[in-house]
Amino acid sequence: MADKQELLVLNKVTAGYGEAVVLEDVSLSIKEGDSVALLGRNGMGKTTLLLTMMGLTHLHKGSLSWEGGDISHMPTYKRAHAGLGWVPQERHMYPSLSVEEHLTVVARPGAWTVDKIYEVFPRLFERRQNMGNQLSGGEQQMLAIARALMVNPRLLLLDEPMEGLAPIIVQELMGVLRRLIDETGLSVIIVEQHARMTLGLTERAVVLDRGRVIYDAGSQYLLDNDEELNRMVAVA
Repeated sequence: MADKQELLVLNKVTAGYGEAVVLEDVSLSIKEGDSVALLGRNGMGKTTLLLTMMGLTHLHKGSLSWEGGDISHMPTYKRAHAGLGWVPQERHMYPSLSVEEHLTVVARPGAWTVDKIYEVFPRLFERRQNMGNQLSGGEQQMLAIARALMVNPRLLLLDEPMEGLAPIIVQELMGVLRRLIDETGLSVIIVEQHARMTLGLTERAVVLDRGRVIYDAGSQYLLDNDEELNRMVAVA
């Protein structure tokens, strides 16, 4: 079996906001088909790492490459066009756009079409004529993920996708993410406070502590070792 292609590589990245440094000396490689749980206690740099991948922080040192080409100073929209998809914590729904308009306005050619989205998210099909501000929190999160998929990314970054959602919606979204990971070959990085739930979805875990990578290996090891998981992530 051929080695998987490297998509995104961070080499000794130090980054933050203005002069403030949040990430220090982070090196990371994401390959085609990788599924990664990005874990760590609050304030350890998880969201900042995703924002750095999208070009939304100040890069102090190091470099980022996408498919072998340097993107360290590439604008965010060009990173999205290159194949980086982003689902931020703030869902950014537009009250004047319907569900279907949210999807079609960002659409790029590829396997993900409106029909495919409705197959995966039947709830969005039922709500397709509703405005963005007429959706529940769970429906807005589904739409945020669906909208990112309509860009037809090769790597999808999800920042706290389950935050504040009812358990039944969490289970529904878990099923969607499992399908994305298992059936489509899409590379995924998930930041999520529910560590065990996310580890159960992914093959690999990366743990940040004070802006540095302290673990980068299999998810199953952390699932099987409560003491290590609690030490690194401080979960109950």
